[in-house]
Amino acid sequence: VQLQASGGGLVQAGGSLRLSCAASGLTFSNRNMGWLRQAPGKEREFVAAIDWSGDTTSYADSVKGRFTISRDNAKNTAYLHMNSLKPADTAVYYCASQSQWYGSRRFTNPSNYAYWGQGTQVTVSS
Repeated sequence: VQLQASGGGLVQAGGSLRLSCAASGLTFSNRNMGWLRQAPGKEREFVAAIDWSGDTTSYADSVKGRFTISRDNAKNTAYLHMNSLKPADTAVYYCASQSQWYGSRRFTNPSNYAYWGQGTQVTVSS
């Protein structure tokens, strides 16, 4: 299984980025997908998740209204559109996958994700 995250970079506060997560080695359309992040000196935290069908999404309060998670099952790819970025959003962003049988209540706990990508750095300057 490979989850390849890309799209990170350096952006000014108020700017936008789109992260992508290309999946291989698994049946992507049967997996829930999540984005989690880890800032220096902090624990890994939930950012957003989407269920296998794309019908159900969930967001951390800190990103609601600014970030949008989506997926294209035909391309085996999940996305995180990030707008109105803040310096507090600076972190390494990871995409991760969990079983489709997990309900949305299991989105937020990092331990519920079986597969992880390598992470992509997002740096927001003030």
